[in-house]
Amino acid sequence: MNLDHIRTLVIEAIQEVAPEIEADDINPDEDLRDQCDIDSMDFLNFLSVLKNSSGVSVPEVDYSEVNTLNRMLEYLDRKIKKEFMESS
Repeated sequence: MNLDHIRTLVIEAIQEVAPEIEADDINPDEDLRDQCDIDSMDFLNFLSVLKNSSGVSVPEVDYSEVNTLNRMLEYLDRKIKKEFMESS
């Protein structure tokens, strides 16, 4: 899975909880929750959708590592690669 595919998954997950958000509306280096006006429950739903589409679970301890689009992409890319390496 490449970064473009991961980005698509993240955008789709955001749109599940905030359908009014377009990909171009998101500044990749600003806080996702603030930009998308999502509360704690919506954030959990967003992470759940991402887990279903990417297979990556984000534990609460890592929430600060996924607070922007760019950081989320890096996090998922790293986790997906790590899982791939472990399964090979």
